[in-house]
Amino acid sequence: MRQFRWNPNRGDWSGDDTPRRPTSPASLSLLLLVPLALILFAGGPSLVAFLTELLWFDEVNAAQVFWIRIWPQALLFVAASLVSFAVLYLSWRPALARIDLPDEMFLSRKRQRQLLFLAALILSLFQGAGARGRWEEALLFLSGVPFGVDDPLFGRDLAFYIFRLPFITFLRQWLQGLFVLAFGGVALLIALGGTTRGQQMPFPLARAEKRQLSLLGSTIALFWSLGFFLARYDLLYSSRGVAFGASYTDVFAELPALTILAGLTFFLALIVLVGLSRKTWKFAGLILALWALANLALRGAYPGIIQKYVVEPNEYQRERPFIEHNITATLRAYGLDTVEALAFDPLPTTTAEMVAANPETIANIRLWDEATLLRSYRQLQEIRSYYDFADIDIDRYDFDGDYRQVMLAPRELDLTQLQNPTWVNRHLEFTHGYGLVMNPVNEVTATGQPVLWARDLPPRLSVPLVIDRPQIYYGEKASTYALVRTTVQEFDYPMGGSNVRTTYDGTGGIAVGSFWRKVLFSLRLGDSELFFSDALTAESRILLYRNVGERVRKIAPFLLFDGDPYLTVIDGRLLWILDGYTTTDRYPYAEQIALRLGRTTERINYIRNSVKVTVDAYDGTVFFYAVDETDPLLKAWRKIFPGLIQDGDSLPDAVRAHIRYPKDLFRIQGEIFRTYHMTDPNTFYNKEDVWTTALDRQGKSLDPYYLMMRLEEDPEFTLIAPFLPVGRNNMIAWLAARSDGPNYGELFLYRFPKQTLIYGPSQIEALIDQHPEISAQLSLWGQRGSEVIRGQVLVIPIDRSILYVQPLYLKAENSDLPELKRVIVASGNRISWAETLDEALWGLVGSPAPEAPPARQEEREKPPLLAEEDNTARLIRQAQERWDSAQEALRRGDWEAYGRNMADVEALLKRLVTLTETPDRTDEGPPSIPDGLL
Repeated sequence: MRQFRWNPNRGDWSGDDTPRRPTSPASLSLLLLVPLALILFAGGPSLVAFLTELLWFDEVNAAQVFWIRIWPQALLFVAASLVSFAVLYLSWRPALARIDLPDEMFLSRKRQRQLLFLAALILSLFQGAGARGRWEEALLFLSGVPFGVDDPLFGRDLAFYIFRLPFITFLRQWLQGLFVLAFGGVALLIALGGTTRGQQMPFPLARAEKRQLSLLGSTIALFWSLGFFLARYDLLYSSRGVAFGASYTDVFAELPALTILAGLTFFLALIVLVGLSRKTWKFAGLILALWALANLALRGAYPGIIQKYVVEPNEYQRERPFIEHNITATLRAYGLDTVEALAFDPLPTTTAEMVAANPETIANIRLWDEATLLRSYRQLQEIRSYYDFADIDIDRYDFDGDYRQVMLAPRELDLTQLQNPTWVNRHLEFTHGYGLVMNPVNEVTATGQPVLWARDLPPRLSVPLVIDRPQIYYGEKASTYALVRTTVQEFDYPMGGSNVRTTYDGTGGIAVGSFWRKVLFSLRLGDSELFFSDALTAESRILLYRNVGERVRKIAPFLLFDGDPYLTVIDGRLLWILDGYTTTDRYPYAEQIALRLGRTTERINYIRNSVKVTVDAYDGTVFFYAVDETDPLLKAWRKIFPGLIQDGDSLPDAVRAHIRYPKDLFRIQGEIFRTYHMTDPNTFYNKEDVWTTALDRQGKSLDPYYLMMRLEEDPEFTLIAPFLPVGRNNMIAWLAARSDGPNYGELFLYRFPKQTLIYGPSQIEALIDQHPEISAQLSLWGQRGSEVIRGQVLVIPIDRSILYVQPLYLKAENSDLPELKRVIVASGNRISWAETLDEALWGLVGSPAPEAPPARQEEREKPPLLAEEDNTARLIRQAQERWDSAQEALRRGDWEAYGRNMADVEALLKRLVTLTETPDRTDEGPPSIPDGLL
């Protein structure tokens, strides 16, 4: 084995004169091809994803959005990689050149440079990849607009903290990390050179080595100093004090400490840069030791001393101005600074005159809980096992001047329930849901079921509503791709013993008929059957991202979206409406709140419902509309993505009539407002008047709910939430958000007098439990094996009174179909219940006012706008409805439902016979009974 020894006289490694073997060109090529092959192997799927994403963005007319997202990422990656390579290679190359290593032991000099080049290249690519993900921060840095509000500590416009500071902070950290990497590489090479010379650590450094290390170390110290300086601004997000934001200790202890440390670190950088080359290591070490002591004293001990001995003995006086900053910023950040607070001193009870004066409110009192109604929909209208209703949506429609609140649900396809889930069935044949179910919120059939204004397949409508395209290709449950315009006709809807077929005729989808498109999407989806299928033609299209939430997030990832898309019927088409939010967690002094997004939690302290989005359920067309054009965050994103979000004036009137104040935003605002309604700093500090959302009898928080109520002249679609004092069950206030017309987005707070007891929902439920008749009947139903389901207690303002309404449902032991059995109403200490809302109301307030007698619930099988019908016609229609339901149950083999519906038919026919035999009938004769019922 050949031996080498360091020759200090010659300054190199000595050995024999055996000629070195030259480097093989083949081995060098192999060395360079390995990383290239790895890049191609890893980049293949990325290329496929890139091409298919580009095709999809082009389909939704958002190709510009795609490229605006790609180019900043590419530029950041290239720029960061080039800068990283320049810093690393130009730092390491001189260090390598100054050390002399034996070629046979440490490769040839050329191979050493090649490995150094490769190491710098790989590390720079990693550095570039880390910077690429900050494209949003970079674009906001360049496109931010002023907020017009300055922070109270440094006097800077909030745009600095929200748009510029995040990218500046990242850039400083990234550059500091890069120079630390360069410093570490140089130090490693120098140590390697000294070790190979047989020197013991620590060994003396050459002048050039000292100069290079001092330059890199000084640069690191400069970035470190900048970090301390920028950390001063982070005090605006401190949680040290009694309120979020910079506190007394932060301002008078932490802020000076950071300023001093920034100065000391900057001085240390100068000493390292100048002093090391002059052999002043000891002086630099002294400065470093002084810096370490200052850091411990100024950021550790000193703030603790100030907090304990200055702040805590006089906490309110010290913290008061900072509490005021926190309250002001929080209310502004969550859009609560414009809440109009009104005193509301209700009368003891609701009167008959109040009921008669508010027919629109009474006619739109919701008797159906969403969960209960969903169970009814699934039992009555799923029709087939592969259909499902995801949830219940609440909206309002103007039916020829009759403004009605309705509940509805789209009938979507659930592929997991297919009896034969073959590839053809999942992707070519069963491609879409069909139609919807709609009912008024307060109408009930004679059998306790909702009155369905839209039902069955194909849709049958009892209101002046047109549905030209009932197919639902894009919805809440859609989770996989669909192939349309193939040789396989799509299943449209069931009819009797056969099925109706259809072929997609929309503009949605990406052409997939060509050979290369099939290759591309087969690779993207990991589905070889797509490529080998004979069903695809030149006209075939593939529908991707069919879940409406996923679809809009794909186009606009910078927005957060409400968790409840809702379906509307507009101009004969089914249209989804989604609420988009602009958010940030960088609003100075504003309290933060946690948002649950799927499996992750994101903290924010600013939110605006700035965007409304529509998605066509048939062709997937997406439109974004700006509804809060004053929002600075939205202005910045519109500068970044011009043309994506249209002006609010472009929102069609038909869509504007259905936009509603979103529940998710209202919940967030309610959670903040229950504390921040206390604008007096002393009250806030002592937490004297903290509220909580209304609770039911089990202590569960009640969800905000939509209500038709009169705030000014006309009834409005309003979202309300009652509040209770913490630890008590009486109601203290309620918050309302308006959804209609020019008043959209306005918030009202109605405060009840603290000296007056206003029952909360749980107290009303306790009074109901104490009612002898109600309690006895509930016990009787329970003994018979039926399940009593108590609906949500609704708090409904009627003029200057409060009305409470709770529906009661009954579910048989062997059935999953709940029936509305009773309606309980209460006002003050009075409680009434009956089979219908009208009867319960008049039992509460006395005889109906003669000028406005409301119709009985079961007599309103159609809304008043269509026709006024007598009892005979009503009974005939109800009997026909139950007959149809019985026949449908018979077709699907549901014998229990068949028997129940036939029993209802029999009861209705008996009532009809009794009615036609009464002596005061006219001479027109009995009405004809449909043949199908005989």
